[in-house]
Amino acid sequence: MPDPIVTQMTLELKKQGIKVDGWLPAKLYTDLPVVDEGYYVAGINPSLSRTATTLMRRRKCKLIGAPFPIGPDGTRAWIEKICSVFNIEPQGMAEREAKIWESVEDYLEIIRGKSVYFMGDNLLEISLARFLTRCGMTVQEIGIPYMDKRYQAAELALLEKTCNEMGTPLPKITEKPDNYNQIIRIQELHPDLVITGMAHANPLEARGINTKWSVEFTFAQIHGFGNTRDILELVTRPLRRNNSLKDLGWEKLVKEKAKV
Repeated sequence: MPDPIVTQMTLELKKQGIKVDGWLPAKLYTDLPVVDEGYYVAGINPSLSRTATTLMRRRKCKLIGAPFPIGPDGTRAWIEKICSVFNIEPQGMAEREAKIWESVEDYLEIIRGKSVYFMGDNLLEISLARFLTRCGMTVQEIGIPYMDKRYQAAELALLEKTCNEMGTPLPKITEKPDNYNQIIRIQELHPDLVITGMAHANPLEARGINTKWSVEFTFAQIHGFGNTRDILELVTRPLRRNNSLKDLGWEKLVKEKAKV
């Protein structure tokens, strides 16, 4: 994880009286923590399921099954779950989450009521779908390369809970999706936004469908309360871009050129 994320999440737990012994993988060999039997481990990324399994089998660690700290809802759930393991009553979580949602209302106005489709590329799809559902979007389908259901059990449960609370249907989850069939479904559903790999972005854009590269979420800092705005900046960018083009009369210009 980037240093700012490590610092931020370590401090979040420190506020609740929980000390983090280390992070895996660490940037430097000298920073690798000692991991002994009975230690607790908590996942922060869905791509580390094999690491978690290895720690449980070889080091006899105990996995804390928590949603991933992506978005204010996921971050709060992550902290609260870790606190519950240590019999600690978390302090100020509801107020903290509410304050973050209030601070990003300008972005929420852009995406609320819109639909999103995940083709599946980086394993972050479940977490992002849950977060965007909480933002007021409708997730039409979630494609994901592969999924460890035990490692992502808490995230799947939070997705279902979020859909029920927001009054939206639970999206279909497709593991190792067939891209050809996905594109056919996308053309039928015509979502407001498709989060996809780079290979499919331009063909979809040519068909009038807004896209966002999934790889951008992989390399962006999206964990924790403080990075909620960064996620929404990425999600809303293609929608804001197209709104700006409409204001400039771009669609009218394209139609006139087509006639010529």
